[in-house]
Amino acid sequence: MENYFNYFTEIEEQFQRRRGGILLLSTLDWALIETWKLAGVPLEAVLRGIDAAFDRYDQRPTKSKKVNSLAYCSQEVLAAAEDMKEATVGATSEEKPRAEPGFEAAEIAAFLRRNAERLEKATLPEREGFATTALARESAQSLRKMAEEIEQSGKLPRLEDLERRLTVQEEKLFAALLTATPDDDLVAVRAEADRDLAPYRRNMTAAQIEQLHKQYVHKRLLERCGVPRLSLFYMH
Repeated sequence: MENYFNYFTEIEEQFQRRRGGILLLSTLDWALIETWKLAGVPLEAVLRGIDAAFDRYDQRPTKSKKVNSLAYCSQEVLAAAEDMKEATVGATSEEKPRAEPGFEAAEIAAFLRRNAERLEKATLPEREGFATTALARESAQSLRKMAEEIEQSGKLPRLEDLERRLTVQEEKLFAALLTATPDDDLVAVRAEADRDLAPYRRNMTAAQIEQLHKQYVHKRLLERCGVPRLSLFYMH
């Protein structure tokens, strides 16, 4: 079974391999991957969907435009996910391993410390009643404490528990950031999301578009302020 926390990396590599060239994924692409992750789309389904989309593309008699976004593969990914879901109906699910291969305690501790340093350097908007900078420093201290706990134990932590703690920290930061960001800046980011999503709306349901739009705004706001993604998904 593939390393669950390599979800982002494996999808990026598969897309670049099938596209036939290095293309840095856009904010929209990363938001789309996160939408699939949150929806519980298996990594294998995403990889199959990418293959199916490019197989279809390769069969076209003319290829005037290169595939420049993962959104091109979205329908095939969802179809692959449905196929896998139907195939596993009635099957007995196995308990997910508690420790995923490919991680070391020292590597995780270093990741947490790097993010703590980045949080302390982040440029966050301030608004009366919302001490976003103070919250970022508090989160940085929490990350360092987690790193120390891992180093002192010398053992790989339970990844599911650690991921929950990191998710709580990131959600608190984003909520404060969303509140403190000036309205004009939020409107600009939402307009940017609308422009990037426009070419793909006809291939997605309203619910998919809404979720992708939300993830896009989330990621873009964090990027603008230099706030790192805290999830272990972003470690590799």
